[in-house]
Amino acid sequence: MLRHLFVVIGFVSSLALLCGKPNILLIVTDDQGYSDMGVTGRTFDAKTPNIDRLAKSGVRFENGYATSGVCSPSRCALITGVYQERQGNYWFGGPGIPNKNYPTLAEKLKAAGYATAYIGKSHYGQGDKDTTSRNFPNNHGFDYFYGFTHSRKDYLKHDDALEAAEQAKLKTTGNGGNSINPSGFWKNKQRVKAEGFSTEIFSEQARRFMKQHKDGPFFVQLSFNAVHTFTHQLPEEYLKKKGLKGYHDFDPLSEDYITWNKGAKRPHNVEGRALYLGQLHYLDLEIGKILQFLERENLRDDTFIIFISDNGGSPVNYANNDPLREGKFSLYEGGTRVPFLMSWPSTIRKGQVIENVVSMLDIFPTVCAAVDVPIQFTDGLDLMPLLSGRDPNLQHDVLVWDMNAETAVLKGKWKLKTANDLKQAQRQFLDVKYGEFLYNLEEDPGENRDLRYFFPEKFEELKSIYFDWKKEMEKSAQDFS
Repeated sequence: MLRHLFVVIGFVSSLALLCGKPNILLIVTDDQGYSDMGVTGRTFDAKTPNIDRLAKSGVRFENGYATSGVCSPSRCALITGVYQERQGNYWFGGPGIPNKNYPTLAEKLKAAGYATAYIGKSHYGQGDKDTTSRNFPNNHGFDYFYGFTHSRKDYLKHDDALEAAEQAKLKTTGNGGNSINPSGFWKNKQRVKAEGFSTEIFSEQARRFMKQHKDGPFFVQLSFNAVHTFTHQLPEEYLKKKGLKGYHDFDPLSEDYITWNKGAKRPHNVEGRALYLGQLHYLDLEIGKILQFLERENLRDDTFIIFISDNGGSPVNYANNDPLREGKFSLYEGGTRVPFLMSWPSTIRKGQVIENVVSMLDIFPTVCAAVDVPIQFTDGLDLMPLLSGRDPNLQHDVLVWDMNAETAVLKGKWKLKTANDLKQAQRQFLDVKYGEFLYNLEEDPGENRDLRYFFPEKFEELKSIYFDWKKEMEKSAQDFS
């Protein structure tokens, strides 16, 4: 059913022998829309010349998927190469990555002699802020960590004293849990404050680490919080240049969070798309700085860059997922199909647009194969044969998703989509339909026509796939609990 790879990669490709071990740069964006790259040709207002340049220097996957419609579960899968449900993660607040039987990509590369760094947003589940937890980046293979360990972050304020004041206000008003998080950062296991715009800070930190380790090899995971909430937090000069009024930060002493949040989101914020595009603009600028740095240091040809969003774009933040339905917080295509690029100039042919079904699960085995690091188990595929043209038909036969309230199964052109609880979707102003549905994505990528009664055998086949998968996930979680 599932294409599990119980493999020990014992070969060294001729390309790896010629080039040596490449540097690895994994860039993760936050809630970026599926079509929000100029290179897709599906948007007129998203100008991303540097992301486009990265896409044209390698491969753009049209059918690349995240493993969840929300971030923390998908990030567990990204770093381990196995379905996050194997460790009990279905929604926010799961256990994260406690199981050492599923090593992280950082652990594998560090053992192979790589200098490793995690820059930006780290968010797996319970205990993220606990410096003794395996979820903390320094405890799962990263030599250096600079960033934050929660779901969202103020773009412009980075001081724990500000967060303490915010929490005091929240305690007074009963608006607990709704901070805009103007807190400082972790620098390894120490708290530090900083000044500046987080997108620029994280890019600078990544470039500094790569420069320090330019003799390589290095592995950097650069996880931006752009273009996540709070998109209105942009540099003042940008707002003035664009003639934008912006939106005020939440003040628990003067307003209710739900009311404030509603005003900041679609469809109530008339500047919403412009503010989102501002965050995307700064993200693109930093991608350009990173590419320029690698080129200047003569590192570009042998740096394998992977670029992916953690889940689908957030419609309430005005992300563009066209032609897909809905977005983040759902398991419609808009919630799981994401921007996904790979570029390695010395090895991967440039200018490729690949339609094959691939997943963020594939990053782990692909990188390990590229650097000749053996692995024992993954739910992903080694995409190197696809990238090189040796196996142009390589893709996932089946992918499965489970967020408790929603599930989905993809097999070929057919997709089973279910929803048994609409509370979370409704909080995000999403039009998620209750019940069980069967879609033909080849003819109906917008998931508008339910075909379950026209193809009952296909409907039952995909339901059976899901139940078998679910049993396997539960058994995996129990075996190591």
